[in-house]
Amino acid sequence: MALLPIIEVPDSRLRIISTPVDTVDDELRDLIGDMFDTMYDAPGIGLAAIQVGVPKRVIVMDLQEQEDEEGKPIREPRVFINPEIVDPSEEQNVYTEGCLSVPDQYADVERPATCRVKWLDEKGEAHDEVFTGLLATCIQHEMDHLEGIVFLDHLSRLKRDMIMKKLTKARKAA
Repeated sequence: MALLPIIEVPDSRLRIISTPVDTVDDELRDLIGDMFDTMYDAPGIGLAAIQVGVPKRVIVMDLQEQEDEEGKPIREPRVFINPEIVDPSEEQNVYTEGCLSVPDQYADVERPATCRVKWLDEKGEAHDEVFTGLLATCIQHEMDHLEGIVFLDHLSRLKRDMIMKKLTKARKAA
């Protein structure tokens, strides 16, 4: 597998609306493997294909919330192909979100507390599940990427501008 370059804001490719996957095949599974390698290396808990320059409706996620006896995260990789949210809750939750395309910057974002999601896995099998907590937040965050939206778009103009200034300053210092 290979590490792929992660696109960062303000790159206009992050504004592209991703197209549905027609066929779940070995080429797509290779991309998924590369996306997992890239996400784990970054490190992150979710990655949409558009973040590595591929405008397809594919997401990889692994919340890695649990640890083994040695304190290492237990990997539970999940793949979402052509995901769609149905029936988001009216109840809202606020999580502090970050993004591999907005490195080292975090902000509180309000999203539906639960959502029902339909998707295909890497075998092409259909799934339909209700997500809550961090899983609900993460899938909504990653699905925003499929629509050309980054988490900064959920913030006030003032907060968004502050984060962009911090990013510019960090890039100049690097």
